[in-house]
Amino acid sequence: MNRIEMIMASLIVLTMFSCENSITIVKEVTRADTLESVSAKNIVFIRSDSGNVKIRLTATLMKRFEGKEVYTEFPEGFEAFFYDSLNKPSSRIRADYGISYENTKLMVARNNVEVENFNTLEKLNTESLFWNQKKKIIFTSAFVKITSPGKVIFGDSLTANEGFDKRTIHNIRATIELDEEGI
Repeated sequence: MNRIEMIMASLIVLTMFSCENSITIVKEVTRADTLESVSAKNIVFIRSDSGNVKIRLTATLMKRFEGKEVYTEFPEGFEAFFYDSLNKPSSRIRADYGISYENTKLMVARNNVEVENFNTLEKLNTESLFWNQKKKIIFTSAFVKITSPGKVIFGDSLTANEGFDKRTIHNIRATIELDEEGI
């Protein structure tokens, strides 16, 4: 259903159930920032610089909203790969939900969030993660689990660079050393 059809359907429904505040309700329902302006399925987004791929993002559903705050939502999740100067994947982030705010350059990932650094073989698991693209950092105040060769670290929150190779884990709860067999 396109935007005009949605507006018309909303007006018909509101007319059938009209009351004193129907004009206020109609204005709220048809506000530009409450209706998606673009919706796409099975997207692949590639950002490059001088012919070199920097990011490759895939998602089964993307919705873009216009208005005071322009944002893009990935209600069914996303996966993004970050590439090094040799066009090799250096890290990956995936989550069951994501939202990216264009004006503030802030992206929020929620539900089953995973971040991997392919160079250090480290993996972060958490339930929510924020990526400030202006400051080039990722952070969360949620519980984190970081798995790396030889150990697992648990903490209450985390701040890291976007490559996930420099980080601070706050309130470390445990560090578990693994033997050579990974037990």
